[in-house]
Amino acid sequence: MQTSNFARSGSDPRAVAISRTQPRGWTGRAYEPLAPPWRLLAAAKSGAIDEDEYIRRYRSEVLSKLDHATVYADLGEDAILLCWERAGAFCHRRLVAEWFEE
Repeated sequence: MQTSNFARSGSDPRAVAISRTQPRGWTGRAYEPLAPPWRLLAAAKSGAIDEDEYIRRYRSEVLSKLDHATVYADLGEDAILLCWERAGAFCHRRLVAEWFEE
């Protein structure tokens, strides 16, 4: 499994969007259970919470409610997890990758 963003890997057939929204015209797969809640995104974008709080809340509000083995099987081992953030930027797709590694 890999992580990337829409700009870099959006046309790859293995791509799976795990973001709350996708690019206009997106016809690829999406896995909404991994998308962060709107209120969490808004808090992060506005600066109301820092990265540590985002991580805590994403793990609590999203990942803790999912079974990693089931999600991994649903996505497939060759999936490329996509969202909007550029490579190297703080992003929830990295949190998902770490969750699978645990």
